[in-house]
Amino acid sequence: MNIIKKIQVKQIITEKSKEKLKNNFIHQKMRLEQECQQLLFEQRKLENKIGTSKQEIKSRFQREINQRQHRIKSIDFKLEQLEILEIGSEIIEREVEALVEVNEGEHWDEVMSEHAIVIKDNIVIRIE
Repeated sequence: MNIIKKIQVKQIITEKSKEKLKNNFIHQKMRLEQECQQLLFEQRKLENKIGTSKQEIKSRFQREINQRQHRIKSIDFKLEQLEILEIGSEIIEREVEALVEVNEGEHWDEVMSEHAIVIKDNIVIRIE
């Protein structure tokens, strides 16, 4: 019988991967900042229309802008942590699902024990 199990993908930090992560975070932050500016523009545009409740429009747009600003703060924190992170450190990049074969007589604890795929500069270097 086969089951689906989540497996962690860990990344060993190198200069190259650290720079790639940093660029990714900066790109995400810029995109979120652009979305905030676009939302403010759309808010002003809607507020100038006749027959619309300015308070309702403002609260709706402010909620969306606040969500994006919260994500920007989170990215800023990740950038700070990335600067502290040493070369050679392992970080959990994501989780993937794997198909695992289970047979009668196997120890359940061994089947369900933590497994991980470790990568370095997008090359699998070991499977734990």
